[in-house]
Amino acid sequence: MWKRLTLIWSLVRGDAKVAWHAFRHPHAPGWFRAGVIGLGLYLFSPVDLVPDILPLLGLADDLVLVPLALHWLLSRLPAEVLQEARRRAAGHPASDTRHPVRPPLVKRVD
Repeated sequence: MWKRLTLIWSLVRGDAKVAWHAFRHPHAPGWFRAGVIGLGLYLFSPVDLVPDILPLLGLADDLVLVPLALHWLLSRLPAEVLQEARRRAAGHPASDTRHPVRPPLVKRVD
């Protein structure tokens, strides 16, 4: 059971990183940004679908709905935005070639 929860947590954490990088991507659609903002507001708002007064059910809806909605939003992204967001979430540099790395202007003399 613990291994399953750890796996689910790592998937949700990975989706959250990808969503963060996709949100910051210049070609991310407006509906995606609105969806992520709405999901964040739902997560931190006092208004809830199932009240948190119910001991486990109030928390369980947040633990189920938020990851499912996040995964659904990511699955609707354009392929190039999703691919670039996954690259950045994995720690790879951006594939933006507009500003290539240039050699230094001053050469070192030994």
